[in-house]
Amino acid sequence: MHKHRLCNLLLLYVLLGGSGKLCFAGDFCSWKGSGLSWDSHSRAVEQVNLRCTEGSLEWMYPTRALRVILEPNLVISKHNIVCIKPYSQFQGANIYVEKSRALHLLVSEGDLVPKVHCFGTESFQRTSLFLQASPQKDLGRRTAGFQYKLLKNHGSGPIFQKFRLGEDACRPCDNDAVLMAVCRSDFVVRGSIKSVTHDKESNISWVDINAVRVYRQRKSIFQPDTSTGTWTGPIRTLLQCGVKKGEGNFLFTGSEHFGDAWLGCAPRYKDFLQIYQTAKKLKVNPCDFQT
Repeated sequence: MHKHRLCNLLLLYVLLGGSGKLCFAGDFCSWKGSGLSWDSHSRAVEQVNLRCTEGSLEWMYPTRALRVILEPNLVISKHNIVCIKPYSQFQGANIYVEKSRALHLLVSEGDLVPKVHCFGTESFQRTSLFLQASPQKDLGRRTAGFQYKLLKNHGSGPIFQKFRLGEDACRPCDNDAVLMAVCRSDFVVRGSIKSVTHDKESNISWVDINAVRVYRQRKSIFQPDTSTGTWTGPIRTLLQCGVKKGEGNFLFTGSEHFGDAWLGCAPRYKDFLQIYQTAKKLKVNPCDFQT
């Protein structure tokens, strides 16, 4: 069947619920359910409303279809980017995103390497996903699960590199971006690069660092090493950015998403000190930083 025709039929199935009905599963930040609990004679599409800016969904033994509405309970929320990270053992369904009254494939059951999928939204208030169960010959354990996160793309400053498109993905930070990164990043760490590993299959580079000081971190990604008195932890960045091991101390900043640290601005520490001290003398530093 032609791809666009399939998408239109799936969308019609979602909107009409097969028999003209939708079965609502409730409002949650996260949801876990099983297709085995559904009425085998019903053609209704079960609908799940997720009301938070981040959470997860776990659909065991996928059957027929599941509609997922991302609709955070924030009146002034301006989240215009949605990111989905499938579980490492994602099986049993494909994920589509509804846009302009059509379904677009986002995650395929056949994807060999799970990766973060991000897309812009048409509405700040509501985004619809559609999980279509794949045909199964047996009742073997399959789980179509993912984490989700809603983000704001400010258009400037430190933005999670996975969400920056094209030539912006690896653009060096100017002085203003460095100062904002120190103020707004999820983590700010001073240290040196221990090693860099490139993974061509996932299109990601891993930067392992030895940190002499952790100024801020949202989650415990950087852990203390009692034998050396330093902190260690991995930072991710895109392979296309061509990160190499450099000597000296850096100030690493960036965002934390789905439990991973992603590199934002990373000036040499001595260069950052000069930028910060100049801005402080001119009284244009956006926040105070303990140097």
